[in-house]
Amino acid sequence: MRHFLSSDDLSPAEQAVLIDRAIEMKQTAPGVGSRVLEGCSVGLIFEKPSTRTRIAFEAAVFELGGHPIALRAEELQLDRGETLEDTAKVLSGYLAAIVLRTFGQERLDALAETSTIPVVNALSDLEHPCQALADVMTIMENFSDPSNVTVAYLGDGNNVCHSLLLAGAKAGIGKIIAACPKGFEPIEPIVERAAAIGVETGCRIRVMNDPAKATKGAQVLYTDVWVSMGQEEEQQMRRRVFQDYRLSSQLLAGASPDAVVMHCLPAHRDEEIASDVMDGPRSVIWEQAANRLPAQKALLEWLVTQDLGGPRPPASSNNKTQKEKDKDGRRVR
Repeated sequence: MRHFLSSDDLSPAEQAVLIDRAIEMKQTAPGVGSRVLEGCSVGLIFEKPSTRTRIAFEAAVFELGGHPIALRAEELQLDRGETLEDTAKVLSGYLAAIVLRTFGQERLDALAETSTIPVVNALSDLEHPCQALADVMTIMENFSDPSNVTVAYLGDGNNVCHSLLLAGAKAGIGKIIAACPKGFEPIEPIVERAAAIGVETGCRIRVMNDPAKATKGAQVLYTDVWVSMGQEEEQQMRRRVFQDYRLSSQLLAGASPDAVVMHCLPAHRDEEIASDVMDGPRSVIWEQAANRLPAQKALLEWLVTQDLGGPRPPASSNNKTQKEKDKDGRRVR
């Protein structure tokens, strides 16, 4: 059984397979193709607000033949003191997988520690690996050779930046530059890990404080909000600190002629990104958002069909007896 708590939970080869599968699924009509979750349910627990992640996961589960159960923390006994470990044990008896959008990464670790079904990180304060899958997929669709691509990320070295560094390095993107104000860079362990991956895949990782230098000649310009969930009290300070990192038409003019613009959304228009850039011909933001569905669909399919986990296949294709399955050492739900 495999969990997906970090972009580092996939090998470069596994990530490439997932993205290829996502591109294939994108070209397939809804309701056609894999029905790997037929007769199964997936729990979607959201302790933070969500638009793209929640709707894409609900649609992905449905299109794979399953039933999505979306829950807020206050609807569960978690809000009354039941531990994540106990919750995981209970949900493992009901579901094929658990998707959690939460605050600290340690909450995902606690859930995965006792879960006997796959756990997916739908966003934590440390990483956003599902977003990174769609990001890499979008880059692959727009550039045939990722080794010749420079990605310049502007703004806060946050969870989105962390997963982009890791997933981008695993994809063999030529160079990824994080341009952030001093004190807001991605954390050193993530940068070091991405750089180590890059040694194997040919990706160069750089962190700097100069947005104009970072974006000069780049093929991908990427940004995110300056004030993430839980940082509302820092809003005024962050607006002052990040004002030179706005993804503007001036910065875009210094990028490669074939450059595209990306944003994980939601966007604060004319704050971290100019509206004319967001809506301009170089923007692939809406394509990037749409890719969340096939990317998460491919991820769920992959997770539940691993050799040591996944839902029981339909009875019509189930030729082994329970005794034979137990002998195989497989858990069957």
